[in-house]
Amino acid sequence: MDIQQIIIQPLLTEKGTSLQESLNQVQFKVDVRANKIQIRQAIEKLFDVQVLSVRTQIVRGKTKRRGRFEGRRANWKKAIISLAEGETIEFFQGI
Repeated sequence: MDIQQIIIQPLLTEKGTSLQESLNQVQFKVDVRANKIQIRQAIEKLFDVQVLSVRTQIVRGKTKRRGRFEGRRANWKKAIISLAEGETIEFFQGI
């Protein structure tokens, strides 16, 4: 699996921001098929940081309605990355 396929996007939420400030952890949306070892290698190679641990969870897709039709969003995987002391990942460097 290619590195660009493993890491889909960073999750920029209020909870994720507080985790980043207090515990030096970053959240990413990753491919459902990726395991913790692949996620660790991809983060270390893409952002040139040292990863201490990787925690993952499957987020279940919500059921949505449009009129009388009901559908379901796809499940997706969230990875919470713990970075080493002094390491950071800046998403908005130019601001």
